[in-house]
Amino acid sequence: MAVKAKKLQPAKTAAIEEAKKTFAEYNDFIFADYRGMTVEQITNLRKKLREQNASLKVVKNNFARIAFEDMKIDHVADYLKGPTVVAMAKEDSNTVAKVMFEFAKDAPSLSVKGGFINKEVYDISKMQEFSKLPGRKELIALIMSAVNGPARKLAATLQAYVEKKSSEAPAGNTPAAEAAPAAPQA
Repeated sequence: MAVKAKKLQPAKTAAIEEAKKTFAEYNDFIFADYRGMTVEQITNLRKKLREQNASLKVVKNNFARIAFEDMKIDHVADYLKGPTVVAMAKEDSNTVAKVMFEFAKDAPSLSVKGGFINKEVYDISKMQEFSKLPGRKELIALIMSAVNGPARKLAATLQAYVEKKSSEAPAGNTPAAEAAPAAPQA
């Protein structure tokens, strides 16, 4: 639980309000330890996260704890210890988690601690499993290919039927064919 002083300094109050304002824009949060990362690595991680419509923020733990408590997001204080960055996602947070874990392979000083996803606290093992799930866009592509395959086969079958009928129609509708008597059947 965060320690709140009876009278906070205006600068600290403003920092907490700014943190709450930033956090309020996002739905899901992934907490990581960044001790030992270079400025260049952090910049590269931010760039990769921006590509996924996500953000990365270095936070002061006590301010973040107070901001999350004020936002009624409980049980994340355990992840706000030591040097902490928060990856914030509006959607497709599993893709953001995947980026974090992939980046940690190249920068072992980045260590994912856990997250707050879909109003639920995820520990490190649950975060790893979550990162392996396909993202929203990937799922839509899978569904569309599953729907598109049978539709394409149906369209090809109908087109073949139309072509077959159109190739038979001129031969069967000739005036000589109409004038000739039908052959008796045995």
